[in-house]
Formats: sequence, structure tokens, C-alpha cells
Amino acid sequence: MAEIVLDKPGEKPRIGVYVCHCGGNISDTVDVAKVAEALKGEADVVVSKHILFDCSDASQNEMIEDIKNLNLNRLVTCACSPKLHEATFRGVAQRAGLNQYLSFHANIREQSSWPHGDDPAGATAKALAQARSAIAYMRDATPMEALTSGSTQSVLVIGAGITGLRSALDLASMGVQVYLIERLPYLGGHSAQVGGTYPTGTRGDAIVRDLVGQLLRKPNVTVFTNATVESQSGYVGNFEIRVHIAPRVVVGPSAHFNDAIAACPVSVPDEFEYGRTARKAIYQPRAPVVPNLPVIDLDHCTRCGKCPSILGGAVDFSQRAEVLTLKVGSIIVATGFDPYTPPQGEFGYGAVPNVVTLPQFERLLATEKGPELTYLGRKVRSLAYIYCVGSRQKRAEGDGGGPVHEYCSRFCCNATVNNDLHVHERFPEIRAYHFYRDMRTYGRNELMYEQAAKQGSIFVRYSEDNPPRVTTEDGHALVTVQASILEHDSVAFPVDLVVLVTGMVPRDNQALNDLFSLPIGPDGFYKEVHQKLRPVETNVTGLLIAGTAQFPKDIKETLLSGSAAAAKASTFALKTTLELEPFVASVDTSVCEASGGCLRECPFGAIEMHEYEGIGKRAWVNSAVCKGCGACVAVCPTEAIQLAGLTNPEVRDMIEALAR
Repeated sequence: MAEIVLDKPGEKPRIGVYVCHCGGNISDTVDVAKVAEALKGEADVVVSKHILFDCSDASQNEMIEDIKNLNLNRLVTCACSPKLHEATFRGVAQRAGLNQYLSFHANIREQSSWPHGDDPAGATAKALAQARSAIAYMRDATPMEALTSGSTQSVLVIGAGITGLRSALDLASMGVQVYLIERLPYLGGHSAQVGGTYPTGTRGDAIVRDLVGQLLRKPNVTVFTNATVESQSGYVGNFEIRVHIAPRVVVGPSAHFNDAIAACPVSVPDEFEYGRTARKAIYQPRAPVVPNLPVIDLDHCTRCGKCPSILGGAVDFSQRAEVLTLKVGSIIVATGFDPYTPPQGEFGYGAVPNVVTLPQFERLLATEKGPELTYLGRKVRSLAYIYCVGSRQKRAEGDGGGPVHEYCSRFCCNATVNNDLHVHERFPEIRAYHFYRDMRTYGRNELMYEQAAKQGSIFVRYSEDNPPRVTTEDGHALVTVQASILEHDSVAFPVDLVVLVTGMVPRDNQALNDLFSLPIGPDGFYKEVHQKLRPVETNVTGLLIAGTAQFPKDIKETLLSGSAAAAKASTFALKTTLELEPFVASVDTSVCEASGGCLRECPFGAIEMHEYEGIGKRAWVNSAVCKGCGACVAVCPTEAIQLAGLTNPEVRDMIEALAR
């Protein structure tokens, strides 16, 4: 905990209060003039003003002048959320010569004005109570100093899809040591499986190979494949990570890998092809591999003995898993997404033979080299795309409470129309029908939609309450839909192939989530602190999230997210010493009874029992690990543990001021 010192012994609080109009966001509901006037009568308040924008440069300069001219030693701003401008007004205090923690930011916009727009009088009374509570807090407030901690100048990136590759490359280019771990034996994630992108036509695997090629030329990057995080401890600047690396079995080069693959008796669905085709238990991934060797899938290998007989010393079945310990200053979690897999029968999937998902269709286009598009040995002359499969779902009564994906997956409309353009270009005779709820080719991608329509694709809108039905008839898939423009009439479209436009779903990372206490949003994806102000940060300082692990994104957005995470990670990795917020718990050992409640309650493992000379075991807080959540304070039976900057006496004074 930071050492608490007084400004000047015996100095009385001299508080300045500034109530913000927020350009009408607050003043349209709250009578800010009335609030400011009422606060002039509060004890220790020297000045109280209402200002159009507290955060403007002119207003900040006015506050600084007041602090200097009126000898203010406390600053209270009543404005928007502290997430937006608390740091701004701390900076005002600092520039005026005050300790930055002698500034308090009361949120009268999100907590008074906006929720009580239908009750201006009530909103005004609530805002006044909030301001009085802030003043009461400031009377007790004492200066604090930021904590300092040494920082390891390296970063761990978890996940080697294009997000992780971009993050690792950006950091390596800054001179930071990067450890990149990937649970699969190959790099690139789903992007390595994608065909041509819009508008350049660049293939996804080309993007991946370019990133990997650049990355492997960096001497300060270490890549681990077949690797997962086993355990973690520590805090920002000083994380200690144990990494489990599964055996690959193939340990050296050989001229006979193709012979071994051909001889392997085991065939399993090929995950790279989304199960369309099969691969052997020994196989050469079609995405970049580090090291660049085939892999033996030990989950399916029968140890038949053919690999050793053909490859000799190039394989080693006695190879065991390795466990490495890495010390890093920050961590980027870029574990990506899973494609939605429809249950048996949804829009005919698994029941009608010629129904595939969008990822399967992309791989079909990528691997089809002939002049005709064929599926199951038949030429495709017509196809139908059915949108919003696995996205924008509604929970039905009696569905058992399973996962429902209510969000829009964003990328699906773009990806589908882009694929349709490739179909038109390569197989212009194919008729294409698009059955959609809403078309969301946002931004410049609207041009794709326009181009597809001009090339002859038919777009048919359906109601979410009456989605298309897919059956089979005479070897064709039959899509029956009640188009929005036809009101009560249904139309049946016989087609050779149905493509279900499936979205993204959160990856099942429960072990990793538990290990790092990763924040999960209501949609199941990782949740950042603030979408605009802290878009890649979590509540655990130094633990960052990026890419489609956060929410569905296209390739461009994913790459930008990876760069954003790298930029934030560099703020830790390029420093040898970090400054941390002082709002952490500390223990008064003279009152502590070693009940252990704080240890059990702390979600971050920041509290331990230490042996103190002369008094025995008492609680002790690792201030670098503590996040200032206050859970320990709530369960301490003797109030021996307190939170700096928000002690029990300060909270009581605030509550009493609110209750006046």
C-alpha cells in the first residue's frame, strides 16, 4: 500500500466544486445552476460553479487558476462517467500543484441525468446528494502516491491466428521479446482457411504466410506450437507462466514423409477442411508449421509401426511433453472463435445431403480447380445462401436454457457476398439466390452487394418469424420461403447446393478463462473495460484481449485489433518500472485476528498469511497483485483490512452525506 502523507499538518480542506452541463446531456435534466448554488453553503467549499463543459481546455485552465488563486487543496467535478474523464481531472490537479488523488469525479450523467430524464426534480436532488457525498469524501481524503513495480520486458501472446501474429510482429518490430504459443500444430487459425478477400482478392493463407514469414525473421520471437498454458501467477510486469508443449513425435527431416502418410491406416475428418474430407493420423498441415515438419496426431495414432519403419529416426514415439516456465511483463489473449455448427436438421443440415456451412463452402471453392463447381460428384448449377444461421437467435420457451446467440456476427454478410462474387467470376453460369433477414454489408462492402446484384444474384428477404425450410426432392435441395414482398405466398426454389451462412461463436476456453479470471460478456465473448477508451484491456492490469476472442470481426478489423493490443502491451514492455494505482488493500496487524476470510474471498490471490515477529500469523496483501475490488474489506470481522482511498470511515461519511 502507498504511504499516506498529509499535505500540510493541520491544514483545513479548501474544496472547489465544478458542476458540468455536458452540453445538455446533464443540464437538460439536472438543474446544474441550482446544484452549484446549493453547494456554496457546504462546509469547506470555497468555490462552486456550473460550467458548460468541465473537460474543455478553457474550463480546465479555469480550475487551475482557481486552485492557485483561491488556495484550493481539493477538487470535485460533477460530470460524466469517471471512465471518460477521471484521468483528465487528476491531470488538472497535478498541473495546479495538487496531489492527483485529491480529485474526486462524481458521475451525475449516467447516474442522475440519463436514468431520470422523466423526473428533472428527482434527478436534480440525486445529483445534489452525489455532490455532497463527494465533498464528504474529499474532507477525509489524503494524498497518495502511485505504486511502483519492476517490469519484465517481454510479452506472451496466446493464440497464433492473424490477431496473435499481428500482435507478435508489431511487438517484435519494437524490439520486445515475444513468446507466441498456439494450441494447434500450425499457425494462422481460421484465416489460413479463407479464400480471396475483398477488395484485393488476397487469399487468407497468403496473408498468414506473409505474417509468419516476417515474424520468423525476427530474432526476438519464440514460437511454440502444440502448446497450452498450464498455470500462471504474478502480476503486471512480473507474470510467471508455465507452458505445456505436447509431443509432435516427428523430430527430423525425411525424404519419405509422403510414403508414410500414404501407408497410414487411420483416416479422420480433416479439421482444416471443416470435416469435408479426411486426413491421416500423420499429416502435413496446409498452413505454416513451426517447425516445418509433418505432425502425428497421437489421439488417433494406433502405433501400427509403419511410421518408424518408413521414417526411421525422423520419428520418436518416446518423446514426452515439455513444460517451460516463461517470465513476461504482459499477456495478450488472442484465442479466436469457433464457427457455428448447426444441430442436426437445422435448415436441413445433416439431413439433406447437399447442405453445407459457409466455412465448408469456402474450402470447397478454395480446393475446386476445375472449370466446373461440383459437389458430391454432381455439377452445381444453382445454389442458395441462407443468412443468419447461428446468429441473431431468439430464446424459445422450453428450449432448456442452452446457448442462444442473440448477436449479429457482422462478418457473415460480407463473407457470403464476397464468395458469391468469386462464384460469378469463376462459374458465371451458376444461379445464386440469397435468402436474408437483413443485409449488413457495412461500409465500403456495400459495393460488393451492389456488384453481386448487378451480376444477377437474386436477393430474397424473409421474416425472422418464418425462416426458409430446406427439404429434398429429386436429388435437389428444395428451399421454401415466404418472401416478405409476397405476404402470404410461399415460393420453392430447387437448387443443387444450399450454403448456411453461419456466424462466429465464443471459443470454449473454460480452463484458460478460469486460469486468468478473464471477463466474459453476456454474449460469451471476452469483455473489454471500455469499447472506446480501453478497447483491449481487462480488469487485470497487463492482461489484454484482442481479435475475434472479443466479438465477431472481419480480417481487417482483426488485424487492427492485434495492433491495438500490441501498442498497449508495449506500454508495459518498453518500461523497466511501472506505476500502478494506489487503491489497494492493506492490513492493520494489531487488529487482524487471522480469520482467513479475506484469503478465501480475494478473487486475485493477492492475500496470504505471513508470520510476523512477535504476533504470529496475520494477513498480508501483495499490493502489486491487488486490484482494489474491496471484497476482502467486506468480510473482515474486525475491519483490520482497509482499501487505500476508500476506507470504511470515508465510505461512512459518503453514505451519511447521501442520506441527509
